[in-house]
Amino acid sequence: MKIEFREALISDAELLIEIYNSAFYKDFVRYGECPAYGRSLEEMQRSILEFPKFVILCDDEPVGCISCKAVESGVYEIGCLCVRPEFQGKGIGTAAVAFAKSHYVDWKKFTLITPVDKEENVRFYTEKCGFKIAATEMDGSVKVVRFVLER
Repeated sequence: MKIEFREALISDAELLIEIYNSAFYKDFVRYGECPAYGRSLEEMQRSILEFPKFVILCDDEPVGCISCKAVESGVYEIGCLCVRPEFQGKGIGTAAVAFAKSHYVDWKKFTLITPVDKEENVRFYTEKCGFKIAATEMDGSVKVVRFVLER
């Protein structure tokens, strides 16, 4: 299995909508809301410009996305890390975090949020990627946990 990353272009907006909708459908059903699900073409195009994204390819097939935005010098917020459900559990997400750590060479800290009750996400970020839980907060009506990974 060959995992690669390529910078997302505006022309990838429809592809990214498909990936996001596939990856976040269960969250939308579970919580009744999910900011990454159901984006319009214009919203995704704007998001590509504001939050640099990388398409995750598995054996040349687009299967996911990781996006990071610089918050301040050396501090990056992972706004989205998603993998189509049928490709989860194969090390792709772990490879995406490793990619971000190597791509953003000046990183001192990565942060991200995920719903507190998504135990598989909490385990993934803490056990596989080395993040620590920094706090819990509300994102709309969903309680989320904020993770931090520091060098």
